[in-house]
Amino acid sequence: MAIDFVEMDLSLQVGKYEVQKLLGKGATGTVYLAKDSFSGREVALKTIEPEVFRDPEFGTVYRQQFLNEASLAGKLRHPHIVGILDAVVQEDSGYIAMELVTQGDLSKHSKAGALLPVEDVLQIGFKCCGALDYAFKEGIVHRDIKPANIMVAHGTNVKISDFGAAFLRKTQAVQTVSMGSPFYMSPEQIRGESLTYHSDMYSLGVVLYELLTGQRPFTADKMEALIKKITEQPPTPPTKLRTGLPKEIDAILFRAMAKTPAQRYPTWTDFSIELSNLADKMVPAGVIPDSVKYVALKKVPMLSSLPDSELWEVALAGKWSEVPAMKVLVKEDAKGQSFFLVGRGQVKVTRKGRLLNTLDERECFGEMAYIRGGEFPRHATVESVSELLLAEFDPETLAKMSLGAQLHLTRALVRNLVDRLEVANTRMAW
Repeated sequence: MAIDFVEMDLSLQVGKYEVQKLLGKGATGTVYLAKDSFSGREVALKTIEPEVFRDPEFGTVYRQQFLNEASLAGKLRHPHIVGILDAVVQEDSGYIAMELVTQGDLSKHSKAGALLPVEDVLQIGFKCCGALDYAFKEGIVHRDIKPANIMVAHGTNVKISDFGAAFLRKTQAVQTVSMGSPFYMSPEQIRGESLTYHSDMYSLGVVLYELLTGQRPFTADKMEALIKKITEQPPTPPTKLRTGLPKEIDAILFRAMAKTPAQRYPTWTDFSIELSNLADKMVPAGVIPDSVKYVALKKVPMLSSLPDSELWEVALAGKWSEVPAMKVLVKEDAKGQSFFLVGRGQVKVTRKGRLLNTLDERECFGEMAYIRGGEFPRHATVESVSELLLAEFDPETLAKMSLGAQLHLTRALVRNLVDRLEVANTRMAW
């Protein structure tokens, strides 16, 4: 839920955490701003009250949800999932220490008058697709995707939270329907069927619908009527509810929210690419969406071994630009230390006017300078043959990435360089 900071004078210690501020209080527990007394790191500390576990009607469900979320401590590592850092569950109480995200959640942007730009919503959807794809590959279906469970880090960078419902058994899932909001549940979830990632895909479609229009696709005064609409009726096309929406959005959301899983996108990647392509059409000239950067890097063979979290680090570390044809990018004998990656288009490599090579999208150049460290004269001139999507990576920015990302990137560049040398040796042998 979206909440403001509440100043409090608290002298409370929970485990190794020093409680500093109240962030919010819900029906089942309280969330505090706390500091890890060992590391000094600030965290969001979720605590649960003893009476919650003892609730005669839902105590077992609440406890299972808390245990589910606690069991993920240290396991989900993705830039668009709230990290669960630590957890302790006792007989009648417990706490979970989570990554601190201070900009609230998306529920504040789901009402008319507070809607985000369309291209921002598409970027948010793209990032959620990647996070939920990662979670599913880790064996997790979230089962409770809604605006209040998508936290805002900054801009369009969001983090999915609250995995408490992810592992609920079938009987408990039915109980959850009566406890929480069913507005975002897929038809198969409402029917109590076993769920796959397609259920989360439906729910994300509903979230995007609401963020784009300020309205939920299905509402009713009575539960029976709401369930009938969700399982049987088509939603109103979003373009009829908000002027200025691109016509393509109707087909994208209708497919994500199809009544049966088989009618939805076959993979999260298919869904995310549709969102990315549409976002790319909508941004102003010269603006390159995060999704376009990520997709360009995802296609690069030498980066295929990078985990999703590190690929995002590389994508955001690059200086991306659209370059016209016939522009010199690197000049021989000029000093430099950056390397470049061609996301789209073609470049030619020459030395003293002699053509040495042509490079297409997914290929890089100038990596020797980065690997060697320091500024050295370039060995060749590189010029754009066509319009380019180009990423420049300088050592100073890359040094701010995690050590794992730096190591994987350097290894990838070295392997790529070795492959080129082998090709060159083969040509010389001819």
